[in-house]
Amino acid sequence: MDIIFLGIVIFLFLLAIFDLSVGVSNDAVNFLTSAVGSKAASFRRVMIVASIGVFIGAAMSNGMMDVARHGIFRPENLSFYDVIAIFMAVMVTDIILLDMFNTLGMPTSTTVSMVFELLGATFVVALFKISAPESTLGIGDLMNTEKALSVIVGIFLSVAIAFVFGTIVQFLTRLIFTFEYKSRLKWKVGIFGGAACTSIVYFMLLKGIKDLTIMTPELKEWIDINTGAILIGSFLIFTLIMQVLHWCRINVFKIIVLLGTFSLAMAFAGNDLVNFIGVPLTSLASYQDYMASGGGNLHGYMMESLKGPAETPFYFLIGAGTIMVVSLATSGKARRVTQTTVGLSSKSQGDEMFGSSRIGRSLVRASLNTLALVRAHTPYKLRKWINLRMDSSVTQEENGAAFDLVRGSVNLMLAGMLIAIGTSLKLPLSTTFVTFMVAMGTSLADRAWGRESAVFRITGVISVIGGWFITAGVAFIGAGMVVCLMHMGGVPVMIAGGLIALAMLIRSNIKFRNKGKETQNDTLFQAILASNNPAEVWPLLRVYINEKQRMFLNFAYINFTNVTDGFINDNSKLLSKSEKALITEKDVLKGQRRKLTLCMRRVSPGTAIEKSTWFHLSNNMAMSMTYNLRRINEVCKEHVDNNFLPLPKEFHDSYISLMDSIKSVIKDSEAAIEESNPEHIDTLRRRCNDIKDEISNHTRDIYDLLQKGDTDNMSVAYVYLNLLQESKEFVTSLRKMLRASGKLNLAPSSYRSFSHPENHAPALP
Repeated sequence: MDIIFLGIVIFLFLLAIFDLSVGVSNDAVNFLTSAVGSKAASFRRVMIVASIGVFIGAAMSNGMMDVARHGIFRPENLSFYDVIAIFMAVMVTDIILLDMFNTLGMPTSTTVSMVFELLGATFVVALFKISAPESTLGIGDLMNTEKALSVIVGIFLSVAIAFVFGTIVQFLTRLIFTFEYKSRLKWKVGIFGGAACTSIVYFMLLKGIKDLTIMTPELKEWIDINTGAILIGSFLIFTLIMQVLHWCRINVFKIIVLLGTFSLAMAFAGNDLVNFIGVPLTSLASYQDYMASGGGNLHGYMMESLKGPAETPFYFLIGAGTIMVVSLATSGKARRVTQTTVGLSSKSQGDEMFGSSRIGRSLVRASLNTLALVRAHTPYKLRKWINLRMDSSVTQEENGAAFDLVRGSVNLMLAGMLIAIGTSLKLPLSTTFVTFMVAMGTSLADRAWGRESAVFRITGVISVIGGWFITAGVAFIGAGMVVCLMHMGGVPVMIAGGLIALAMLIRSNIKFRNKGKETQNDTLFQAILASNNPAEVWPLLRVYINEKQRMFLNFAYINFTNVTDGFINDNSKLLSKSEKALITEKDVLKGQRRKLTLCMRRVSPGTAIEKSTWFHLSNNMAMSMTYNLRRINEVCKEHVDNNFLPLPKEFHDSYISLMDSIKSVIKDSEAAIEESNPEHIDTLRRRCNDIKDEISNHTRDIYDLLQKGDTDNMSVAYVYLNLLQESKEFVTSLRKMLRASGKLNLAPSSYRSFSHPENHAPALP
């Protein structure tokens, strides 16, 4: 049996390798966002700087997460079996939870997930121990709830403080430098650079360097005593250095951003990501202590040895640092999570990742009312001065950047300072919470959230914050359920749980890679927004619109088939499946319309005027076809769910023939749009007219039968009539979409020729 537990310990180390990989994907947002969003350097250089910081932080850290040894549970009252079951449940739950958040592109806290997984697993094990007839222990003898409470307090404080301070500091910084900052630096840049670098040094002293293996107690004490002098000296030295660099025409802000990225990455690896090897290292220490006692007594040997700290072998730290660096360099999920924060911080109204919510709309309305009240009581001259200083139309951000270097510098400077202050006050602030909320506060102060994007950005922030708190709940419940199964099922359940976690992780990665085509499409959209030449935009946009039209027609073909087959075959499952898909498609089309409208604004004026009518017609017809399908599905599903009589035989053949004709024209339309063949499109429009005539004739025949009373079931007849009427409207919308597609694929006229009345787009059909 002892050899089996050695296998479990080894398996925990294997899971830790995956956990490190998943964790760096999630927490890359902490130190990459500001450098990537401000384009302080190429992505490759930013990754090199971050990787160096990650490796140094991991290799020089003590590598031991004390909370895994005695921060949550009381090891002296838990047996070897209890501890191994807790650790196995924590690792399995952590991998599934973090990978799920990364796949969704949502930042979450590795600290919170780990603490609450330990808390949930320990709570369930404590219940087992307390419920034993011979037990004299209480919940306080088995759990250390103070640590979890301090983490929760830290979460609330970090979210509120980071956002408020981010907004205030960025607003004051922008008033000093304005958006046209390059011509207003002079002596101010030296002072700002000195303050920024000093805050970063302060952050590194308290959060990044203090727990490194090279730090002796005497050196730590000296740093504590002389912190004030170190900071004053750093400020004076860095101010002088930055001013000299500015005189040498070196961009000081880029240096600040890269230095801040390095320090955050270093502290992050040394204090957060190394936590992932805390659980397997503690399990190894537990196994070694258990075997040193002679083994054999799984439930009787108590883990009192875990009450003290443990030294981590250096090769474990080197290995962890290597895994982190490789994961950071190769993970596509790291870029996705970073894009979430960059997208919410960006001024441009690009692809908004989050929709609108009632809370978001209410907050925007309340903010607008508050702003109007403040504006009414602010002197006119002060308002005018602030507006001149906050004029974002003259922004000087790097080419393709989401925000400028001033904001990127404030993000890193303020995040480092707040984390350092929280550490000095012994508050367990999460780097994820602080860096994200500072970025949201600075973007708000920079007026990056306009009237057209504010509700989406606020919804995104609420979604991310909600995700953090959901992390705690899911981690607690998930780990509790897993450890319950393991405690009752024994070693086989432990092994099965680990294998399930690995299988889910592999499946998630395969699914992520299979989204390559969608990613390429998003890349085309980003290329359109990044283009500064209107003449280049339309050819790219035409390809993008065609792709979206073909995707919709494929969707329409699948769901039209499901709806009609579900009705004729009394298949309620098919109709339910279509109902969900059609509801979702409405939001998809709204998102596409918003994205494509943003793209149309970048087209040259003549082309935009000429093509906008057909662009909107195409989108409207897609929405109309979706509504047609929903109305067909709703009536058919109600009929089938009530187990009413099926379609009579006299209608069956005509129904099959009509539906096959419609499905055929949908499929052919998809191919015609891909080919961009005007003659093929005209042929399909004529086929649509023929199908409409055929439906009209068949509808008259049914009305004649109803008037004569030749049908036995009126209910199914009226359902069938509704289906035919909506199908006719569906085909009409398809015909209009084909016309719009043909016009969109024609080469645009010049603005001069289009200005003549006879060249205007023809009236809509």
